[in-house]
Amino acid sequence: MNTIEKYKKYVNISMVEKVQPVVIEKAQGAIITDVEGKNYIDCFSGIAVTNAGHCNEKVIEAAKAQMDKLVHCCSYVYYSQPTADLAEKLAQITPGRLQKTFFGNGGAEAIEGAMRLAKQFTGKTEFIGLQASFHGRSYATLSVTGNNARKRRGGPYMVGCTFLPAPYCYRCFFELEYPKCHLRCARALEDIIRFNTYDSVAAFIAEPLLGEGGIITPPDDYFLEIDKILKKHEILLLIDEVQTGFCRTGKMFGIEHYGAEPDIMAMAKGIADGFPLGGFIAREEVADSFRPGDHLSTFGGNPVSCAAALANIEFLEEQKLADGALKKGEYLKDQLERLKAKHKLIGEVRGKGLMIGIELVRDEAKTPANTECNKIRDICLELGLLPGLGGIYGNVLRIQPPLVISQGQMENVVKVLDLALQKI
Repeated sequence: MNTIEKYKKYVNISMVEKVQPVVIEKAQGAIITDVEGKNYIDCFSGIAVTNAGHCNEKVIEAAKAQMDKLVHCCSYVYYSQPTADLAEKLAQITPGRLQKTFFGNGGAEAIEGAMRLAKQFTGKTEFIGLQASFHGRSYATLSVTGNNARKRRGGPYMVGCTFLPAPYCYRCFFELEYPKCHLRCARALEDIIRFNTYDSVAAFIAEPLLGEGGIITPPDDYFLEIDKILKKHEILLLIDEVQTGFCRTGKMFGIEHYGAEPDIMAMAKGIADGFPLGGFIAREEVADSFRPGDHLSTFGGNPVSCAAALANIEFLEEQKLADGALKKGEYLKDQLERLKAKHKLIGEVRGKGLMIGIELVRDEAKTPANTECNKIRDICLELGLLPGLGGIYGNVLRIQPPLVISQGQMENVVKVLDLALQKI
């Protein structure tokens, strides 16, 4: 029985529409190799995780060295040096006054803990999220996720969650155009607070770029307008950097593009280049609102994962991968715009750094080309390219490669996409 047959018989994959028929043997940098020796250019990075590249030598070496000393102790029962060192480093590289980190195992746990902290600090119980957002698959994170495709048959969800129209300029909820709209989607927050809440909003939660929603990219002045309204109503800004963090967008953290200062920020995915780790960081006075017994994690702050994360961040900084992602992203977006002029199926190219979305549409009415999107991904796979697929209509190709992707590999990405679009 081969790996794919074992998956079908023993691994619960009923919740996945389609597992890509690639049995991965190994990976290095931006290249994935299957069991038959075929190489693929990875344009999804395990969903924006391996930012420093697959099997990064510096990260692996740090993890191995830590494993020889200590694998687990529970970093909330005893003191762990890698955990302390990583928390200190995060306080140094995160924006604004963010200082104290709680560590967990992944993104959903980080978001859920951040929500608990927001309630604890404010004494309030409501949250405002964005339509088309995605924050995880646990109870609280699905409650603030603005996409019914991720929530169906799982309710009822947590009360006190309401949603603001997304800053989705290509499909504007208000049928306006930026900048003539004067950020109507952000200004609508006043109405949401006034009409949709019971005046007990603890935090507004948002991704700097909406990843699962289709790499929806807010205007550059969007979060400053949001923050102005939040401060007026004494509501916290909770930023979800799970997918946008650690140089993915051309900054260490995505919110840095927008100039707003988060009160709480959640992190995971790219934090440790593949080792399981997540966390949320807050201003000192916010963090200290937790009291004994309020929160904990058995595996959170694992010494091996923290050692890997420290080496990962050091590599990102040494190699200046934020600047590199910005330049590489500009090159790819320029080339993709050329494809857009050539292929009518491409409706919009958007994103920041190496977090790029290609929205496919069938006509001028912007009918989502979700079937075509799936076919293009299949053709890309045959030609040795592994893009992601997403968007609230399932019609967005997601280009999120390891940040170490080379110029030659990027050129091949564009060539393969061109060929796939021609075939369609």
